[in-house]
Amino acid sequence: MENGTVNGYEMDEKQDRSRSVISIKAILSLLLESVDENNHSRSVISLGMGDPTAHSCFHTTHVAPEAVVDALQSGKFNGYAPPVGLPQTRRAIAEYLSRDLPYKLSSDDVFITSGCTQAIDVALAMLARPGANILLPRPGFPIYELCAAFRHLEVRHFDLLPEKGWEVDLDTIEAIADQNTVAVVIINPGNPCGNVYSYQHLKKIAETAEKLKVLVIADEVYGHLVFGRNPFVPMGVFGSIVPVLTLGSLSKRWVVPGWRLGWFATSDPSGMFRNPKVVERIKKYFDILGGPATFIQAAVPGILELTDEVFFKKTISILKQSSDICFDRLKEIPCISCPYKPEGSMAMMMKLNLSLLEDISDDIDFCFKLAREELVIILPGKK
Repeated sequence: MENGTVNGYEMDEKQDRSRSVISIKAILSLLLESVDENNHSRSVISLGMGDPTAHSCFHTTHVAPEAVVDALQSGKFNGYAPPVGLPQTRRAIAEYLSRDLPYKLSSDDVFITSGCTQAIDVALAMLARPGANILLPRPGFPIYELCAAFRHLEVRHFDLLPEKGWEVDLDTIEAIADQNTVAVVIINPGNPCGNVYSYQHLKKIAETAEKLKVLVIADEVYGHLVFGRNPFVPMGVFGSIVPVLTLGSLSKRWVVPGWRLGWFATSDPSGMFRNPKVVERIKKYFDILGGPATFIQAAVPGILELTDEVFFKKTISILKQSSDICFDRLKEIPCISCPYKPEGSMAMMMKLNLSLLEDISDDIDFCFKLAREELVIILPGKK
């Protein structure tokens, strides 16, 4: 492959929308490259990656590595796992998710993925068809746009409203959806805004999606990591109103992102996803995927069953304290403000007042100069 050609065939740049989408890892790499290599007096402070293990205050529970060691030493999990995941792992995750639902999921509703990123790709691949479009939040998580570009899914954006706690602009959703819309993506707890939606707002989202006859992709990778006024409510609670694809992982709540253990669950008590043709399509797609290591999958039942609340409360306490410190310190910086105090996840969205800055053209310029001059890495809000 060279200069946009593959084996002599030229790629159509108009169709290759991925060229216009930059990933978080790509922008992080560029920011780190911009750091002054001659400045060795201070360490780089990287606040741009949602990897809690990069900070010494976050540790997983002792239960997690012990379960992995037990699985390894048993000698039973050195071979391939079924493409959709080990039966006991699927069953354990179904039971875990069902704790917060008014109905019970079965193991057949759960498919094991290599992290939540692969779950995102699976969801979009299953929905992609010629002429289809998908509704994504703005601000949002860039991986969705990248996956959509590779799947030739048209992206349409709806705004999140900072003055309303980053709630979804439901009027915009109704305005931009059409007969070719296949899904609306809801990220809750929010990344990058740190919002946590109320039961009432999530119900309105479900009712709007049902009215438009589109399903909901619920990205809940930060599920339960909340520390504000609203408790975490899974979108699957409203599965009887509208079909929901729930995406999640162990990564954030258990502080093990490198283990790459995620899931794709059909939260749909009405049974649309149990159609034999739909199930067969999903299973066939998983035949070409590589899931997490078998011994990591085997450790999941023990991890989910034996982790105590003390561990979860400690993690949430650290997140809340960090969020409070960041929010309060930002008040001391005239050119930066936070429209809404975070209530969950590990992210915060800030507003930059360019009129108070000299020689700064936009947020991208600001982030690169901050990295180069102060060795602090944050992400720009623009795509």
